[in-house]
Amino acid sequence: MPDDLSQMPDRLSLNPRSPYFNEDVLGRGVGIRFNGQEKTNVEEYCVSEGWIRVAAGRSRDRFGNPMTIKLRGTVEPYIDGPDGPDAESPGEAGAASEG
Repeated sequence: MPDDLSQMPDRLSLNPRSPYFNEDVLGRGVGIRFNGQEKTNVEEYCVSEGWIRVAAGRSRDRFGNPMTIKLRGTVEPYIDGPDGPDAESPGEAGAASEG
């Protein structure tokens, strides 16, 4: 896992107009653990400042962008792609389905 953290940027955004948007990293798949819980609705994060931005329901601003709320806590990004830590090996997938 430390190798994944060294490859992850300190700050990352899903918005293509943001200076923190990185298509290469997002293409590999990024997961966020916030205060020990998996989050799937994160719009942007910053590890050094300890915050994430999540969508506030279905609310939109006047430009059509989702309204966001900044939450503070412990942020742990990780690679969630096929080569990430949560990927199952073929043997594990078969063992889970047999039961």
